[in-house]
Amino acid sequence: MKVVRWGNSLAVRLPVKLVRELGLVEGDRIDLIREHDVLRVHRLPRTHEVLDSLRKFRCRLPASQRLGRDDAQRR
Repeated sequence: MKVVRWGNSLAVRLPVKLVRELGLVEGDRIDLIREHDVLRVHRLPRTHEVLDSLRKFRCRLPASQRLGRDDAQRR
């Protein structure tokens, strides 16, 4: 891969094989994680994936453990 200038930044084009393996689509956000002399590419969750995971936790607290606005203000 080649590092090229893109405006004031530097950019790298990802090979199509890697894009397919990571399941990347245009608009996805990624993190590059440096571990010693190796870079790992990590795809950040998409908005719908975050919302889906939050929906799993909906209504899981028993009524006795729920906090109301007044309870939260006392903290």
